[in-house]
Amino acid sequence: MPYDQKLDDRIKATIADWGTIRKKMFGGTCHLLNGNMLCGVYKDYLILRLGEERGTAALDKPHTKPFDITGRPMKGWIMVEQAGLTDKVLKEWLLSAKAFVETLPSK
Repeated sequence: MPYDQKLDDRIKATIADWGTIRKKMFGGTCHLLNGNMLCGVYKDYLILRLGEERGTAALDKPHTKPFDITGRPMKGWIMVEQAGLTDKVLKEWLLSAKAFVETLPSK
């Protein structure tokens, strides 16, 4: 299944001034900040890197699930269904991922 280009376009518009780089990954897209994976699109899901603590806490929120495409969930990552992604909520998720990724050393 191809990834949702419209969701990726929404992400690109929201993070346009963050200095990210977009790459194809996971059969979808991934946006990198300072060389670290930040977020992306897998099929029709938003994927986010939040770190283990924030990622675990985020799974209590509606429309979320672990980022698991191989049978082994990626620690610190979640998937968000589009049903929960108003523009405001999308921006909040992306800012949360940015806050975590900015704590990582640049690559």
